[in-house]
Amino acid sequence: MKKTLYLLLFAFIVLTIPANAKKKTVISDRQWWAGQAYKMAQPVLENMAKGELQKNMQMEFSPSFDNRNRKVAYMECFGRLMAGIAPWLALPDDNTEEGKMRKQLREWALQSYKNAVDPKNPDYLCWGIGGQNLVDAAYIAESFLRAYDALWMPLDKQTKEEYFKEFKKLRKIDPPYTNWLLFSSTIESFMAKAGGDYDQYRVNSAIRKMEEWYTGDGWYSDGPDFTFNYYSSYVFHPMYLETLQAMVDAKANTRLDYQKYYNRELSRCQKFSIILERFISPEGTFPVFGRSIPYRNAAMQPLALLAWYKQLPKELTNGQVRAALTKVMHRMWDKGDNYNEKGFLNIGFCGHQPQVADWYTNNGSEYMASLCFMPLGLPANDAFWTDAAQPWTQVKAWNGQDFPKDHLWKDQIQTHDKW
Repeated sequence: MKKTLYLLLFAFIVLTIPANAKKKTVISDRQWWAGQAYKMAQPVLENMAKGELQKNMQMEFSPSFDNRNRKVAYMECFGRLMAGIAPWLALPDDNTEEGKMRKQLREWALQSYKNAVDPKNPDYLCWGIGGQNLVDAAYIAESFLRAYDALWMPLDKQTKEEYFKEFKKLRKIDPPYTNWLLFSSTIESFMAKAGGDYDQYRVNSAIRKMEEWYTGDGWYSDGPDFTFNYYSSYVFHPMYLETLQAMVDAKANTRLDYQKYYNRELSRCQKFSIILERFISPEGTFPVFGRSIPYRNAAMQPLALLAWYKQLPKELTNGQVRAALTKVMHRMWDKGDNYNEKGFLNIGFCGHQPQVADWYTNNGSEYMASLCFMPLGLPANDAFWTDAAQPWTQVKAWNGQDFPKDHLWKDQIQTHDKW
């Protein structure tokens, strides 16, 4: 208990130091990011590790929420949070203040993973009660892919078997022909990597559809018809890359060349990250359009992912991407009304704005915002954190400075393989 209070005090100090004091104490971007990540994660993981998340989480549902079982919110909250902070928790322990926060979160997370599949635990998640479970089970699988050695391998044999069982049960869900195909492929590719029984058809059919739905210049159509939203950020690029990488890691026997598709998708994701960086205004705002906009800065997930992968395109430097993402997060999180009275995220984009919610949105859904924290998975001495901050594209453009012109990406027109 004392350790928890100590860590909370540290996070509170980092997050509440006045702007002029920050200059004197030189709070680094990384310290600020880590404080934000801990603030988001602590109420969820501390409660769930005790089996008390479903008891204590202060819930909020969209004014137009449909008639699905509302208990799906807890799986949404846990799975999405872990997908974002998994890379950070995978770093080795150290004696820094950040390291102490990280170690505590990892300990809570490992117990939470166990509780999530223990039918006797009050925080057993609602596996198999509806289609939404496929979505958020995929984010749990994604968290294991992002921190395989730190979050999957330490789990006991019984807990691993329970996950295999729960994941297999989700095969009864028939995903619509949209981004949902990647939820199936993420789960199945994780099963392949982890040595479980997996359905290769669900993986390969998703790959074929992704190739059909690629429209060029980094954008995917969300099904046969193109819709202008951030689902290329929320789902397509990250989960397609991770599906392909997991199948490469699994050395799966197939006539599809997973490595070839991975290389091509990485190029597409790099182009999309260039577009996202250009969306960020000098003030740290970005265009608000499309459904699921309450996922907040999850719209920037591909930039965060490629920074963590150390695969940013040559057009983007570490200094400009870190500066741009930090500005976005300050613009979004410095407001005091993104969290409710019990410390859980509320519904909104920049503050509490329940009317922007879609019919499937609850405040558990909002933990997609953690997906922007992936660069914390890079050590503190990585160039992403140590390079000097640099102006991003819109800062240069609107201040009369030279900036690179945009261009057609080489992968704009794609010839598809014969299946």
